[in-house]
Amino acid sequence: MSKRNKKAKNHRTNEITKGIFTVLENEPNKSFNYKQIAAKINVTDAQDRNTLIKRLTQLKEKKRIQEVDRGQYKVLENSKSVHEGTVDVTGKGNAYIIVEGMDDDIFIPAHKLNKAFHKDKVEVYIYPKKKSKKLEGEVVKILERFKTTFVGIVDMQKTFAFVRPSDFRMYTDIFVSKDKLGGASDGEKVLVEITDWPDDVDSPFGKVTEVLGVPGEHDTEIHSILAEYGLPYSFPPEVQHFADQLDTSIKREEILKRKDLRDVLTFTIDPKDAKDFDDALSFKKLENGNFEIGIHIADVSHYLEKDTILDEEAYNRATSVYLVDRVVPMLPEVLSNNACSLRPNEEKYTFSAIFELDDKAVLSNQWFGRTVINSNERFAYEEAQYIIENGNGAIPKEVSIRDNGAYKVSDEVVEATLTMDRLAKIMREKRMDKGALSFDKVEVRFNLDENSNPVGVYFKESKDANKLIEEFMLLANRKVAEFIGKQKPKKTFVYRVHDDPDPDKLMALNGIVSKFGHKLDFKDKKSISSSLNQLLQDVKGKKEQNMVDTLTIRSMSKAIYTIDNIGHYGLAFDYYTHFTSPIRRYPDVMVHRLLQHYLDGGKSVKDEEYQKKCKHSSDMEYLASSAERDSIKYMQIKFMQDHKDEEFRGVISGVTEWGIYVEIIANKCEGMIRIRDIKGDYFIFDEKQYAIIGERTKRKYQLGDEVTVMVKSTDLIKRHLDFALIPDEQK
Repeated sequence: MSKRNKKAKNHRTNEITKGIFTVLENEPNKSFNYKQIAAKINVTDAQDRNTLIKRLTQLKEKKRIQEVDRGQYKVLENSKSVHEGTVDVTGKGNAYIIVEGMDDDIFIPAHKLNKAFHKDKVEVYIYPKKKSKKLEGEVVKILERFKTTFVGIVDMQKTFAFVRPSDFRMYTDIFVSKDKLGGASDGEKVLVEITDWPDDVDSPFGKVTEVLGVPGEHDTEIHSILAEYGLPYSFPPEVQHFADQLDTSIKREEILKRKDLRDVLTFTIDPKDAKDFDDALSFKKLENGNFEIGIHIADVSHYLEKDTILDEEAYNRATSVYLVDRVVPMLPEVLSNNACSLRPNEEKYTFSAIFELDDKAVLSNQWFGRTVINSNERFAYEEAQYIIENGNGAIPKEVSIRDNGAYKVSDEVVEATLTMDRLAKIMREKRMDKGALSFDKVEVRFNLDENSNPVGVYFKESKDANKLIEEFMLLANRKVAEFIGKQKPKKTFVYRVHDDPDPDKLMALNGIVSKFGHKLDFKDKKSISSSLNQLLQDVKGKKEQNMVDTLTIRSMSKAIYTIDNIGHYGLAFDYYTHFTSPIRRYPDVMVHRLLQHYLDGGKSVKDEEYQKKCKHSSDMEYLASSAERDSIKYMQIKFMQDHKDEEFRGVISGVTEWGIYVEIIANKCEGMIRIRDIKGDYFIFDEKQYAIIGERTKRKYQLGDEVTVMVKSTDLIKRHLDFALIPDEQK
């Protein structure tokens, strides 16, 4: 079986772990060696056998199984009942424990959580199963807290205070003595750290570590979003000072060490409001009729030296965070907006991937290494799009981002843009033919006034100019990964991988989209990706598009960073990495360093160190994207506050036992209609039909239905948006 067709390594490890427990628990009085277990769970190849041996050792060390004799393993007394898992707290205060290798999650009622919080690692005792009942249990030990700091509001008493956490999954207030309030006043939003939780008290003890401000104020709420995920919003003074002292001048002796591309036609294409330009393209026509296209990436690793406080800060952040009204950068401005930004008519150090392509976008040569460039032009996507659509360089005033309005681009630049657009379209078509998925999800953007208040909503659309840049960045990322990944002996490297989708999630997606007349084809891998693309194409421009796009993305596995390459399902690549954005992503910095190390003939680096860094980067990416989503939700609520008296058409985007979620078609803002607020009947949740159904009238509100709503209430502090349903007969 090829690498592309294998499950991700961690998924296979889960399968093997589950198999170990199945064998040992089925015959608890017997002991087995690894060969006997391998035979019973049909493990035959060397890699799986090594994983099995490794897992047996790990499970023994974690005291989840016992080694009764050398190499002979047996189930532990009680091991059927006690497992390690991760807590997933629901909105009602109950929880489920997710255990590696178990098909079903374990339900934990609120009073059996025993002080465990959302995402904590715990030991859970599973009660003996009753017929047809779900697994139930209780937390017996907290192994590791996911976090100990929370955002909340101070509720002052006479001699002490409680902090009420904003996170709905946090089911307890935090007691803070007056001397540990850090200057906070009643009603203020703060960051509080839990310091202790004695057995005999109801609430944990804590101390205020930061006062965020008055709830509801814009900066308070934005800082709260960052604080909830442990993300910073400014650089420590010592880091800022270190960055400000960097010598960012271009040195002749450094230029001599690099490939000099300052005379090659080079330009950047970015969003019109971009401040950091971390990639540029160069174009040269060769005598043989082929094209030499360079992808030039800011050489951040030249300035960001390993083991400095600046490098440590960048690693800890791991990514820039893009909130609606601001960017929280990974690197200080002296690097992100100045030294490493590939601004026009400035000499810049870059790390480049240079490719020779023929007229059919077939690659014949490639080169990787450090370079120096001087960008000739800076374009916004809209300007490059105008060139592509009109075939000429006369940029009109209404499209131009330049102070002097309309301007003319050289014929050389026009030819480069049109040629690269044509090659990008060929490369994209090849990707699609190989089974790549085409997600053109609508992205909501806000027009903000000078006080960061949303005054309008618009949708970001990906056009040919965006796709031109995307294809050449994908080419560089893929070829860098391939260049290292195919070397023998094997070298440790940072990959960006995307596992095959979960079949159960795809079946659930098929159940939903079939209600709109769409269908997925499960015949084979290619049929699945082809039918997913057809689905995404068919819903374009329809009322259900955003909902179907969102549900399809949720049915996919999550892309992560790892040293274990399994390919990228969504892009249909066997090798893929992130090389093109080191200003805003730390994995790209690691890739630059490793690529240069191997180009210099260096030996393979340590697996453990880089796998740890990969996991940290994936974790921080998840936190950053969660904060970004929360900031969009916050802005949507702020925007809807000024539209309380208007009626909107919306699509039912989610159905739960407590209410239905509706996404407004015109602006993509999503709010909830609570079941108890729907008049005229008693509605019951029907999970199979993704609907709520009136007991008396049999009226049905189903996923994907169009409804009319008005804003009922908005809460910026809790980030809640509630709608009132207007039945169609009232219209």
